[in-house]
Amino acid sequence: MKNYSELNRNELLAEFESVKTEYGHWCSKGLKLDMSRGKPGPDQMDLSTELFELVNLDLGYMNKSGIDCRNYGGLDGLVELKQLFAEIMQVAPEQVIVGGNSSLNMMFDTVAQAMTNGMGDKPWLLQGKIKFICPVPGYDRHFAICEHFGIEMIPVLYKQDGPDMDIIEELIKDPTVKGMWCVPKYTNPDGIVYSDEIIRRIAALRPAAKDFRVFWDNAYAVHYLTEKEDHILSIYDECVKQGNPDLVIVFASTSKITFPGAGVAAEAASPANVALIKSRMSFQTIGPDKLNQLRHARMFTGIDKIHDHMKLHAKILRSKFETVLKELDNSLADLGIATWTKPNGGYFISMYVTPGCAKRAVALCLDAGLTLTPAGATYPYGKDPQDSNIRIAPTYPLTDELANASSLLCTSVKYAVLEKLIEPKN
Repeated sequence: MKNYSELNRNELLAEFESVKTEYGHWCSKGLKLDMSRGKPGPDQMDLSTELFELVNLDLGYMNKSGIDCRNYGGLDGLVELKQLFAEIMQVAPEQVIVGGNSSLNMMFDTVAQAMTNGMGDKPWLLQGKIKFICPVPGYDRHFAICEHFGIEMIPVLYKQDGPDMDIIEELIKDPTVKGMWCVPKYTNPDGIVYSDEIIRRIAALRPAAKDFRVFWDNAYAVHYLTEKEDHILSIYDECVKQGNPDLVIVFASTSKITFPGAGVAAEAASPANVALIKSRMSFQTIGPDKLNQLRHARMFTGIDKIHDHMKLHAKILRSKFETVLKELDNSLADLGIATWTKPNGGYFISMYVTPGCAKRAVALCLDAGLTLTPAGATYPYGKDPQDSNIRIAPTYPLTDELANASSLLCTSVKYAVLEKLIEPKN
């Protein structure tokens, strides 16, 4: 098929009739497909069933420090998990706080504490308008946290190697700008890996607000799809070099390593930030689920065990990503109506369709039985100014379901674009 821009009106109308017939075929199938969230599939979670056997009477309930993990205490987590996360997060073990199953919960709580108690300064709630820098497209749940607390979000576009630092370096001159979200490795959804230069520039920021913090959500730290893993600089080490140790708070979890509903999360920061966070934790909890931490410590006795485990994940996911990418290449590559990422890791493929067509394409998919992340969700307030980005999550469906889902998506994109191309011009 020729590029749609090369077709005359009669050719566009004929193509639209053909695509409508194809779309009707999909609607008649009664499909129930879901590529809406980046969830591990059952085959991935089956890789971690060993966890169920690692805490029992025979093995005992003591960790290597002699803590009885059935009881109260251990506010900031087991030493074994601190050591493991320290390697993942590129910090010292004593800078790590190990919590429950959700890093999102830790991020929410850190923002909440800053609002009510401050980050070493006055509570943000008492400082008037608060703003956050939000690289886009980005993670909808980060944006939801800001929206919940009434924090104004400032979108900043990504470049190929990270967010546009020229713009960010200007924005932080405003003392009402208190934070910045970052997913530095295999960004959600574009799969971008922050370059060394970007990380060094972030570490060197000199915000007007002394209580400004970079929320460094390294959710995909070890989630590579290819044989060769991408590596990024330690943001904390770079901050220390710049005399900026308190600038960053790092988050990570095992949610997409073991079980999303029963993993382990952690945050890491400078000694001063850790002391501040722990001083507040003592009022809200007696300690985390140490039995679950103990399971993970016994399964992953070092970072090499993590990497071996993630190779098994990658083997499963590669075929799923390849299924989607093959269909996109076969159905859309020559039409000039869409581009998409081919990530080395992470959980998403990011598609950009003809401006003004993303919401319509997603709605067409839903009507035919395929649920996608709502168009616009990857931007603050759910508003993609171009109405162009569609986030594709290939991880949860079975491979044969993915073939149908990808084909239906391509049909819906063609339908939405053709509809726009042939609409009467005012």
